[in-house]
Amino acid sequence: MKLIWTSLCALQLLVVALILFVPRVNADERPNIVIMMTDDQGYGDIGSHNNPYLKTPNIERIAAEGLEMTHLITYPNCSATRAGLMTGRYPYRTGVTAVTQVDHFMRGEETTIAEVLSKAGYRTGIFGKWHLGDNHPMRPTDQGFQEALVHKGGGIGQAAGPAGNTYFGPVLEHNNISKKYKGYSDDIFTDAAIDFIQKKSDKPFLTYLATNLPHLPLQVPDKLAEPFRKMGLHEDNALVYGMITSIDYNVGRVLDKLKELGIEKNTIVIFMSDNGPRHRRTKNDSIPGRWVANLRGTKTSVYDAGIRVPFFVKWPGKIAPKSLSSEMGTMMDLFPSLLDAAKIKPAKNLHLDGQSLLPLWTKNDNQGLNDRDFFIQLHYGPTPFKYMHFTLRTPKYKLVSPHPFPHGIVHQPTDFVLENVLKNLELYDVQKDPSERINIAAQHPEIVDDMLLRYENWFDEVTEERAAAGIERISLGNAAEPSVHLSRFDWGGPRVISRFDYGGPRVIEDNQLGYWRVHSFKGRYEITYDLPDVSDNAIAYLKYGEVYLSKNLTKGQKTVTFNDVKLPSGNGNFHAYIRDKRLPVGPYFVEVKRLDF
Repeated sequence: MKLIWTSLCALQLLVVALILFVPRVNADERPNIVIMMTDDQGYGDIGSHNNPYLKTPNIERIAAEGLEMTHLITYPNCSATRAGLMTGRYPYRTGVTAVTQVDHFMRGEETTIAEVLSKAGYRTGIFGKWHLGDNHPMRPTDQGFQEALVHKGGGIGQAAGPAGNTYFGPVLEHNNISKKYKGYSDDIFTDAAIDFIQKKSDKPFLTYLATNLPHLPLQVPDKLAEPFRKMGLHEDNALVYGMITSIDYNVGRVLDKLKELGIEKNTIVIFMSDNGPRHRRTKNDSIPGRWVANLRGTKTSVYDAGIRVPFFVKWPGKIAPKSLSSEMGTMMDLFPSLLDAAKIKPAKNLHLDGQSLLPLWTKNDNQGLNDRDFFIQLHYGPTPFKYMHFTLRTPKYKLVSPHPFPHGIVHQPTDFVLENVLKNLELYDVQKDPSERINIAAQHPEIVDDMLLRYENWFDEVTEERAAAGIERISLGNAAEPSVHLSRFDWGGPRVISRFDYGGPRVIEDNQLGYWRVHSFKGRYEITYDLPDVSDNAIAYLKYGEVYLSKNLTKGQKTVTFNDVKLPSGNGNFHAYIRDKRLPVGPYFVEVKRLDF
């Protein structure tokens, strides 16, 4: 009897040991994830894509050791692609429509891949560009990233501030604290990403290295641009290609570090861009000679040069080297694909629009990818308008509603305009005609009508979801962000201009007026304006709900502070402005600091 009891105890101990051991093995087997995303790098900005000037050997190493997808489709602008990548959902669902004012605000209630992986035991870090909101509850640290080194707004040098910021020695946000750094921005972000990767930990990691290159302003060390100047290229192209040379160098540093640490075999590495190149927006804004791989369009365009981006992925032992796929994938597919690789199931109530590409990557299984629809629409302003500047792209056909200046779609078009838009829809067979030169809409009206109906159903669904949830509001007085920095980049109103002057110290024109959509907590606040140039007898005003305050200003005054301001709890539009003579204008920045925590 004693022998039987002893055997049973030993068996129980063995079972307990196995139970304790299995999760640890599974945790060790979960892959690390590195996503490297560039900013405005087109499909043609890769050496292996027949670019006659560029060499990108380190980026191409990922393809040599893994897979290239030649038809990875994104949105044609920064924020929308990043929202789709983070959530696996159409950007319109998440609140994101464009890149400035409130158009880039992603709702805090969205579930990001960083949140899911963080809850599953991953270390999560972002380094570079976020562009989905600079204030609570929209910051990367509010959305699942445990470590964050980012710039504000959509780019260094934009109106999100600080004024005069450049790619050299920039002021950046490290875990929501502003700090000035030494060096070139691309190197700074890569250094931080490598430090995060090599930190000693038994946890797997997600590293999101989202460089701000080669986005405007075109700032790069002279030594990187000089070889392209010697080729006789347009100065803008020399600068862009110099920036891509920097990108390639830093991609190589990350790959070398993974190998040095002995973790490359258990690390998924992805390289991609957020959208196509800004080689042309209008007929008056062009960079001669930019190689676009014979694709039509540009950044902000729904033609393929605006939405088809370089994409490479490797996972040694899982993805065969030197693989190539022409199947259409989307930026929304990365969320489910990476969760699939990590063997994590998303919550049942989470609506995903993307689908896992892991079977395609690892088994060349394209099941479910042959007949999918992907919808894109781009406009500016808080209200989307049906039929304006959209495309429905499938692996074979593409329905296009083009627009020469999508930044201008901010008002409801007239019936006359819409009738002309619908009469002039374009249809392309992108398998036979990848340059989108032969419009076959007249020959196939039945295909146009069918695709148009699918677009209408999609538009109604996603915009109704967005409208029901509302535009995310900046939080004032929340303990997570006691001092809130408001900039012109995030305001709205009829006199707001979405034009950036990268060369100027203040970035956006003086003669503007806007307001901020906020949610405030009841409390006492100190509110400081950073002022434009004012003359004698100017007056600063603060208006929010029933709060209405004013202060006299003197000529040349740079700041003004409203002390011990009592704000209510609730939602509203926060108005801060200066009346100099009769026309009100806005401050450059507003700092709203809660005093009574």
